[in-house]
Amino acid sequence: MESKVQKMKKSTDIAGENDGVTAEKIKFPLYVFPETMKTVDILYKSDNCSSRTEFMEKAIRFYCGYLLQNKPELVDYLAPQIATLTEGIVKGTEQRLSRALFKVAVELGAISHMLAAVHDIDDDTMIKLRAMCTDEVKRINGIINFEKAVRYQNND
Repeated sequence: MESKVQKMKKSTDIAGENDGVTAEKIKFPLYVFPETMKTVDILYKSDNCSSRTEFMEKAIRFYCGYLLQNKPELVDYLAPQIATLTEGIVKGTEQRLSRALFKVAVELGAISHMLAAVHDIDDDTMIKLRAMCTDEVKRINGIINFEKAVRYQNND
């Protein structure tokens, strides 16, 4: 006689949120009230879930975390959650910084071309200016102050 666990069919779906480990999902019957299913149908897409199953998996994990909040087992639940959250924050920050740096590079390129078009600077002066700016940026740790640059240029 087969046990209930043996009767459960294994799904060919791969669990994406199983602590980063690839595992097969277990298929089992689930009975819910029609109102509950309507709520799931309304909310699962707004939670960026691709299916009801993914939404319910997330809901179960959330509820398990809630129940474990004052127990030592919480660490086992929270560690992967915190890692996933941190990874998302870092990735988002990285993308915003990359976009900002791209915009700054475009503006700096435009300013460099305007200055080059307006002023006739010889190669020797340009090499000395680049060396001076490199040393200055190293010394001030990249925090450039426009007022100090104006004062420096007016004093020379």
